[in-house]
Amino acid sequence: MNKSISETMEFLVSFIPEVKEKNDVDIAIAPPFTSLAAARQMLKDTGILLAAQDVYFEDKGAYTGEISPPMLADAGCKYVIIGHSERRQYFHETDDIVNKKIGAAKKAGLGVIACIGESLDEREGGKTFAVLQRQISRGFEGIDHSSMVVAYEPVWAIGTGKTATPGQAQEAHAYIRERLRILYGNKAEELCILYGGSVTPDNVDSLMACRDVDGALVGGASLKVESFVKIIKFRKEK
Repeated sequence: MNKSISETMEFLVSFIPEVKEKNDVDIAIAPPFTSLAAARQMLKDTGILLAAQDVYFEDKGAYTGEISPPMLADAGCKYVIIGHSERRQYFHETDDIVNKKIGAAKKAGLGVIACIGESLDEREGGKTFAVLQRQISRGFEGIDHSSMVVAYEPVWAIGTGKTATPGQAQEAHAYIRERLRILYGNKAEELCILYGGSVTPDNVDSLMACRDVDGALVGGASLKVESFVKIIKFRKEK
């Protein structure tokens, strides 16, 4: 919940020239709903994708305040973030709700950035893998792999300044990849698994060096052009 329409436009005026030639990286911007229309116009012909931060699982009806998948598609969105840790934590979204949202979004032709991850209590209690297994099995049940991106968000590392070590990130990502193989077979190798948990220009290199970390879901560092551009422009070597 950051940036008004004018602030979004001001951000993009500076951001677009810095990254529009960065053809070796897929870039998506997810502004608030109110800024989607303005962002769509500014991102036209840049190759930068437009995404939404959330969606509801019904196409229309008496659901005051909600935004449907067809509305997002009509607004120019190519992707939508679903199951973000803040949606789960503050708005009590369950794995079943996440599953419904993913299915509805894909039905409308939207790509999905599906978020999973454990809390601090769950990690300290040795439940990380159990939580990830539950979120994947329930959240992705009946969902095909096409146009799917998975984002691992260790909740304890979001907005806290803490970051998973490269070892912790790789361990979680490798487990997620294995669970995805159970669902999708060899197609799991094609799925992009992002790391999202206080990614900054200072730690992006070490995180992206991990074998199963394919990219980043950037939060606070994406609010400033300088830091977001530095993250995008790092060179990954595998």
